[in-house]
Amino acid sequence: MKLYKSAIVFLSCSFFLSACQDYLDVKPSTQQSYIESAEDCQLLLDNYSVMNTGYPSDLQASSDDYYLLTTRLDQMTQEDKEVFSWVPSAQRQLADPQWQTPYWIVYQANLILEAIGDLQGTTDVAALNNLRGSALFYRSYIFWMLAQQYTKPYSAATAGTDPGIPLRVTSDMNDKYGRGTVQQVYDRITEDLKEAAGLLPDTAVVSSRPSKVAALAMLARVYLTTGDFQNALTNANASLQIKSYLKDLNTASTTSSTPFSPRFTNWEILFQAVMATSPLLAPGSSSNPLTRINPEIVNLYEAGDLRKQVFLKAASDGTYRFTGNYEPVTGGNMFCGLAVDEVLLIRAECYARSGNTTGAMNDLNTLLRARYTNTVPYSDKTATSSQDALNQVLQERRKELLMRGLRWTDLRRLNLPATRQTYTYSLSAGDLRYTLLIPREVITLAGMEQNPR
Repeated sequence: MKLYKSAIVFLSCSFFLSACQDYLDVKPSTQQSYIESAEDCQLLLDNYSVMNTGYPSDLQASSDDYYLLTTRLDQMTQEDKEVFSWVPSAQRQLADPQWQTPYWIVYQANLILEAIGDLQGTTDVAALNNLRGSALFYRSYIFWMLAQQYTKPYSAATAGTDPGIPLRVTSDMNDKYGRGTVQQVYDRITEDLKEAAGLLPDTAVVSSRPSKVAALAMLARVYLTTGDFQNALTNANASLQIKSYLKDLNTASTTSSTPFSPRFTNWEILFQAVMATSPLLAPGSSSNPLTRINPEIVNLYEAGDLRKQVFLKAASDGTYRFTGNYEPVTGGNMFCGLAVDEVLLIRAECYARSGNTTGAMNDLNTLLRARYTNTVPYSDKTATSSQDALNQVLQERRKELLMRGLRWTDLRRLNLPATRQTYTYSLSAGDLRYTLLIPREVITLAGMEQNPR
């Protein structure tokens, strides 16, 4: 078995999808060296530029969180224009970065899982457990994100027959994988995350590393995606019992374009992950705003809500750009990780759906006390019914989780229509375009089944 160190393995990424009939054919360089210890494995996992960046971004690019002016859209490639405009035939030509880079992370995770077998009996069990849990977490995280782009929204009635994504579980690129089913995808994700939660430490020394609290949070997200609200509630509860810290936005800058800088200082984050760069998502500057936030969202923020100042910045023409990125950069690399605010909103939604109006509103008010100005006393919000509570929670999800890649999943799971500001482009509920077309390069090299149009 050939297992390779991170610094050298990364150099072979250019071999992806080249001179082969398999869609992920990696031919390792003869200069690569073997993984020889748990320390080598940890070095590979700690390579932030490989394991924590480059996550699929077209799920955010496809959302209705933002819009572009015509002058900006004219500067885009034809591919990006079609993704933005929800053109039925919109398809990436190349596998990289929406498909290739995510599967490269999967490849690294599989290398670790195989290396652990060779290290049994020679390495501390706790260290091996942490490595295995981390690798399973990374692989599951990627599988979930790819499923949001390239599989149909989860439906219990059809998940057993709807095409899934290739579930690569070995590092051998000669192993061929079909698409399987959506149900198999979510079964694999939940199975691996459960195991990871049992192997990882409660928290990590830095949020770029997986942990039990992050695995439980991810399980809550996955179960919410599939409509299993009881399991989503159970895992959200377990995650919040370990960590429930919320950053008080009264301590955040209302003028900075990077209010959550430097990286790793926002203790609300449970797992740090960043999407691939997308020109569709670049916020620009105050003098030259590029990606502009949907005014429907801007108008939802009430007086005293600090998110309108911290997450958003007004331009001279009255439009707003996004500055609430938990990845403190000014380009188009958006945070897509896990944080306490999302877990709290998951629990609130599950409470509301189960009829626990009090629990839902308690969680909602806990979040909002950390988001509203403390210059005047915060007045708790109330709900007249569980449905009223659910409506409020879903509205807060849209305001709080802005530009994190979660709106696309919400549109899909809630079966909602989507529109751009100009109403030139729209998606009706249940539209086939809520599932993106797999890149042409993948279809050509693998002969894989394409999503319907």
